[in-house]
Amino acid sequence: MSTTQRRAIIIGAGPAGLTAGLELLRRTDIQPVLLEASEEIGGISRTIRYKGNRMDIGGHRFFSKSDRVMQWWMDLMPPGAGAHGETISYQGKARALAVPAHLPEEPVLRGIGPKDHTASAERPAYSPELKPEALVVAAPPPDPDLIMLIRPRKSRIYYLRKFFDYPITLTATTIQNLGPVRMAKVGTSYLLSRVKQISPENSLEDFLINRFGRELYLTFFKSYTEKVWGTPCDQISAEWGAQRIKGLSLTTALKHFVKKTFSPKPKAAPGSEDVAQKGTDTSLIERFMYPKFGPGQLWEHVAELIRAGVEGPNGQARGEIHMGWKVVAIHCEGARVTSIDAVNDAGETQTFTGDYFFSTMPMRELIQAMDAPVPANVREVSDGLQYRDFITVGLLADRLKVKEIDGGLLKDTWIYVQEPDVLLGRLQIFNNWSPYLVSDPSKVWIGLEYFCYDTDDLWKMEDEALKRFAIAEVAKIGILEAGAVSDGHVVRVPKTYPAYFGTYERFDELRDYTDSFENLFLVGRNGMHKYNNQDHSMLTAMSVVDGLAAGHVDKPSLWKINTEQEYHEEKK
Repeated sequence: MSTTQRRAIIIGAGPAGLTAGLELLRRTDIQPVLLEASEEIGGISRTIRYKGNRMDIGGHRFFSKSDRVMQWWMDLMPPGAGAHGETISYQGKARALAVPAHLPEEPVLRGIGPKDHTASAERPAYSPELKPEALVVAAPPPDPDLIMLIRPRKSRIYYLRKFFDYPITLTATTIQNLGPVRMAKVGTSYLLSRVKQISPENSLEDFLINRFGRELYLTFFKSYTEKVWGTPCDQISAEWGAQRIKGLSLTTALKHFVKKTFSPKPKAAPGSEDVAQKGTDTSLIERFMYPKFGPGQLWEHVAELIRAGVEGPNGQARGEIHMGWKVVAIHCEGARVTSIDAVNDAGETQTFTGDYFFSTMPMRELIQAMDAPVPANVREVSDGLQYRDFITVGLLADRLKVKEIDGGLLKDTWIYVQEPDVLLGRLQIFNNWSPYLVSDPSKVWIGLEYFCYDTDDLWKMEDEALKRFAIAEVAKIGILEAGAVSDGHVVRVPKTYPAYFGTYERFDELRDYTDSFENLFLVGRNGMHKYNNQDHSMLTAMSVVDGLAAGHVDKPSLWKINTEQEYHEEKK
């Protein structure tokens, strides 16, 4: 190997792998070489194209409590001005386009924003009297299509063939939909949960009952969660709740509702929208950024930058991305990885040597590929890890049967389907994520989401049969008329959700083993078997690069991203 050019082999071209690649080029003299098993960029954050329409797999809101991630996204794709040229604000500062001022370099493994987000002398809240230097005006994007839209978030629950706010709020609609008897049970059980908490919280069921009460848990959480995971809630680790809905409870949802309804709005620039929403739990955010043509647009842009080259510490530097190469062997010598073998569809094998190795591949497959003497207990834990797979059925329809009060298209981005008589778990209305995802604006383009295992009959069903099945389900629950559907498209995504059951309770044994390889870094959702959002996955990659640039990677700190209190969406 050359002594003048260090290389990092990165397994996977999803958010974590691509973030690592671009950060290495910008901040180090290490050349990134990405190996992607598929022919698509972006992992589960890719955009699917079908007959001029686009699909977002699972829905990706571009929102983060990390200033560093928000800055990163907006540097690549500035938010576009609104329809009337209104100002958008970020962190309380008015901007013609919401690209924040350059943030100072942050210490290794931080990069996740200040702990105190209140206004200060150094960072005052916006007011019309602010001096001009407090305003940041962004240059127009070089490509008018390479922009972020600012989208309103509206998600609801569909239950009893009725719509409920998500998260549940105490409104007249909620009370009317549930009825006085069920509402009384909800209130009583919630008060009981506040008086007598389940301790210790061993399961997701314990976690949810402690925060919402047993009646609300049985009404709105149990059925949907078991659809998602295919496992009873009392067999799922409470850590899943800590990862996904930390900081949210019936109390916080009610406080948010009261504050939003009765509190005066903070002073802001006329027509501005603050996309930071720093004090808001992630499940309660009301606006988010979204790439004009879906999440894959941003990640395809990152891939183009890696290939074309960017300015690094020693001048222009570029990386490599090899598509269609699946890793089949990982060669080790002592406590170091030395090389990786990958194979393409033609059956050709190529060996990639490097100084550092980033892995976003599922941990089970990683251990299976390693030629090191893996201890029996570690292999047992690895083989016992479980994953939940995911299907999206896109349907193009003339109209929906359910409408807004004014007769228009529903404004929801997501609808959580709690109805127990269908397998459908969630429904997206792609028109509302971005109007540019739909080729014909007179049509409604929806995505029906199913959670399953790759051994289930649903996963194995032929595409045409699956489309018919999906149409029948949404017709059954009154979302649309079957005859209104003119086309459909099926997308299967294996290992979408790393599960918090199986051998997960012994996960530390596996983590300790993989961390023992000094030049192997696990990042991303499947790479760490951790239910991360894309911003958390990005932060894990950024933090490894921080460490390499500083001369030491603190691996234990990597595992604390999305679990440490200073990143929690919970207000202190």
